Amino acid sequence: MATDKKLLTSNDAASFDRLYKNLAGLFTEEEPSLIHGDLWGGNYLVDTEENPYLIDPAVSYGNREFDIAMTTLFGGFSDDFYRAYKEAFPLATGWEGRVDLWNLYPLLVHLN
Repeated sequence: MATDKKLLTSNDAASFDRLYKNLAGLFTEEEPSLIHGDLWGGNYLVDTEENPYLIDPAVSYGNREFDIAMTTLFGGFSDDFYRAYKEAFPLATGWEGRVDLWNLYPLLVHLN
């Protein structure tokens, strides 16, 4: 869609084709988890008693890295959040290097 709208070039499309052919070897395998699906800073709230709430979910089962990557896309999550997450349920080694890959889809949605 972005190519048809001239938002991406044919060179960009060729790069996506190369990436697509290599996707299988870029991600680690883990059991799917229930994920929020749209976990960015605007989709969590804290009430006057400091209780957190998640809103506007796009719930599915998938790789937890998707939600964690989304939290980096627009900011809003503290270092304490990531530290607590890693302590409670560590992510696979190298997850930080896959953040941009996980965020590619939501970024393309915004572009279109």
